[in-house]
Amino acid sequence: MVGKKSGRALLREEGLQRTDNNMDLTSFPQIPMINQKNYYTEFMKRDDQILALRLQNEEARNRMTKAARDKDRALAQNGASADPDVDMDDDAQGDEAMETEAFGSKTIVIHPGSQNLRIGLATDALPRTVPMVIARRSDVSESEEGDGEPQPKRQKLDSGELGDENTWFGKDFKKEYNAMAAEFKTFRRVNKRRVLPNSRELVWNWNSRNPPEIIPQHSDPLEIDWTDVSQKPEHVSGQAALRIPDDSKPRYKLLRPWQNGRLNEADYESKNSLFVDFFTIIYDAIMNEVGANRKKDWNQYSIVFIIPDLYEKTIVSQVLHELLQDCGFQRVCFIQESLAATFGAGYSSSCIVDVGAQKTSICCVEEGMCVENSRISLQLGGEDVTQAFIKMMLFDKLNYDEMNLKKRHDYLLAEELKQKYCTFSDEAISVQLYDFHVRTHGQDTRKYAFKIYDEVALAPMGLFRPNIFDHAHKLDGRRTLIQRSLDLYDGSPNDPVSPAQVKVIEYANDNIPSAISRPPEEPKPKPKFLTPRAPLSTSTPQRPSGLGNLSHLIDDGDPTPRSSPGATPAPDDATPRPARDGTPNGDVAEDAEDETEPDDPAERIVPIMPLDVAILTSITEGARGDERKLRDFLGGIMVIGGGAKIASFNSYLEYRLRTLRPDLAKDVLIGPPPRELDPQVLVWKGGSVFGKLRGTNDSWIGQLEYDRLGARILNYKCMWAW
Repeated sequence: MVGKKSGRALLREEGLQRTDNNMDLTSFPQIPMINQKNYYTEFMKRDDQILALRLQNEEARNRMTKAARDKDRALAQNGASADPDVDMDDDAQGDEAMETEAFGSKTIVIHPGSQNLRIGLATDALPRTVPMVIARRSDVSESEEGDGEPQPKRQKLDSGELGDENTWFGKDFKKEYNAMAAEFKTFRRVNKRRVLPNSRELVWNWNSRNPPEIIPQHSDPLEIDWTDVSQKPEHVSGQAALRIPDDSKPRYKLLRPWQNGRLNEADYESKNSLFVDFFTIIYDAIMNEVGANRKKDWNQYSIVFIIPDLYEKTIVSQVLHELLQDCGFQRVCFIQESLAATFGAGYSSSCIVDVGAQKTSICCVEEGMCVENSRISLQLGGEDVTQAFIKMMLFDKLNYDEMNLKKRHDYLLAEELKQKYCTFSDEAISVQLYDFHVRTHGQDTRKYAFKIYDEVALAPMGLFRPNIFDHAHKLDGRRTLIQRSLDLYDGSPNDPVSPAQVKVIEYANDNIPSAISRPPEEPKPKPKFLTPRAPLSTSTPQRPSGLGNLSHLIDDGDPTPRSSPGATPAPDDATPRPARDGTPNGDVAEDAEDETEPDDPAERIVPIMPLDVAILTSITEGARGDERKLRDFLGGIMVIGGGAKIASFNSYLEYRLRTLRPDLAKDVLIGPPPRELDPQVLVWKGGSVFGKLRGTNDSWIGQLEYDRLGARILNYKCMWAW
C-alpha cells in the first residue's frame, strides 16, 4: 500500500509546481497604470516642444554664438590696442549696420489694393505703384460685353430711346441727388455763402450748347503712347494693360482679380484662373519693378505681405503656400493694414481710417496691436465717388455724353477729373468753366469745355450719404469659387469678425435698400457632418492659356488642409458613388444642398454705413466703455488712402464728427500723416519698417516650418490671434 504523499511531492511529480526563470511573458514593454487621482503631463507646455518657438530659440542662440565669435575675433585682431573695448564696440556696430542694410535690401514689401499694387524693397524710400489689372486675349473687350452697355448704365424709355439726361439713372438717383443739392444749398446759406438761384440752369445751358473742339493728332503735344500688341502676348499687366486700345487686334479683355479688398470671383469661371491672374500681376511687378529678374534668385528674398484687417483665412493660407512652396522665397510674414499704417507714421495708438478705391477700413490700434472689436470694412471708396461724379455731370447735360467707364481711356479720364476738381472746400464752389481732352486710339483729339457747379462737392459727400452710390453688384459671384474657412470640429465659419462690423451689417440692412444683394432665403438645416462636402460641378472650368510656370497652382477642388486649416480635402475620385442597392446615387446633389449651412446675412448684405457714423462705431467698440480710451482715439484719428486725397477732406470729416458728438467736440482731432508722407503709400511704408526689424520680429515663416506644419504655423507666427 502506497503511503500518503504530501502536496509538495504531488506538485513535483505531476509537473504543476511553478518554477520562475525570471523571463517576461512578452517582449513588449509593459507600461504601468496611471494614477487617476494625481497625474501630470507637460505635453505642449514648454517652448522646446513647439517647432516654431524652438526654431526661434535656436536662431537666437546662433546669433549669440556668432556675436561671441566676432567679439573674440575682434579682440584677437586688436590685441595691441590700448582700449580694445571701444574698438570692439565700433566694429560690432559696423557689422550690425551692414547686416541690417543687407537684410532690408533683400526684403520685398507687397501691398495689394483694389486699384493699385504697391511693391518695392524695404530699403526703398517710396514704393512702385502698379495698376492691379491684367489683360488677356479674348474675343471681345470688356467695353463690348453685354451689348456694349455703358457704365454707369443709362435707363431707356419704353420706346427704347434714352430720353432726357435727368432720367438716365432712375428715379431713386434723381431724388437723392436733388435732396443732397437742396441740403447743400441750405448749408451754404447758413455759412453766409452767396448762392445763385439759377446756377444749375447756367450749367445745363452751357454744356448742352457747346460742342467739342477737334484737334488733329499731329497738333496734340500730349498724344498717348498706346501699348503695341501686334506680337500677340499671352498677357499684359500693369500700366501697359490700361493703354491697350479697346479696338486692338487681337482683342484683349481687362481683368481685375482683386476687388473690394478681396479676390474678385465674379469675372472668373474657375478658382485656378483667379489665383493665376492675381499672382501673375505680383510676379511681373517683382521682375519689372523690383529688379529680381531671375526666379532662381528668389530664394534669397523675404516677403512682407500686407493683408486687410478683416482678412479671409483661406486667401492668406493660399498666399503663404504660393510664396513659399511654388515660388521658393526664403521666408514670409504678414502684417495687417492698420498696424502697418501706425508703423509708417510712428504712432503707438491711433484710429486708422483708410479710404481706398473700393474699400474703406477703420480700426483702432493700441500699443502696437489692432483692437479686434473695432475692425470695420466698408464696401465703398474712391471709385464710388468717381462713378457718382460722372453720373452727376451726365445728369447736368455734360457735352461728352457718351462717356463709358468700361472704356479704358474714359476710365482714366474720369479718375483724372475726380482728382482735379472734387473738393470739400465750401469757398471753392461756384459755376466755373473747365476743359478736358478725350484721346481715343485712331481718332483726332477732342477738347471739351464744360461747366460744373456743386457736383464737385456732392460726389465725395456720398461717403457720408452712401445711398447715392450703386451697391447692386458689389457681391456678385461671392462664395462661388472660394469657400469660407470652416472650423475643423464644428464646421462653423472661423474668419475674423468684429462687433463693429456686425453693427455695420445691421445698419445697411435697415437703412440702405440697395445694399441687399439678394432676398433672404429660408434657413436650411444645419450640416449633418462636422466637415463640409465638396460641391458637385457638372462642368470642368477652363484654365487660361499661356500660364507658363503658374499652371501648377491649386486645383479647382476644395482647398487642402495645408491651404485651409479648417477644410477637408476633396477625394481624388470625383465620380458619384453608387448607392447601397447598386444604382447611381441620384440624390447626392439634394443631400449636398440640405447639408449647406443656414443663410448668413453677412454674405448677402453689402457692409455700408456713413463714414462718420462708422468711425464713431469703431471707436466706441474699441474703447469698450473706457472714457479715457474713447477720448484718446477721437484725438488720434489719422486718415490715409488715395480716396482721402480730396481737398479739405479732414476738416469736413472733423465737422461731421463734432456734429454727431457735440459733447466730445473738443476732443475730436484728425491729423495728416507725419513727415509729409503721401497717405497712399503710408501702409506700404509701415510694411517696409516692419520688414527691417531685426531681433524683435518673430513673425517670419520659413520653408522648414511650413513643410512641417503647413498653414497651422500661422497660429504661432501671427502677431494677432489667428
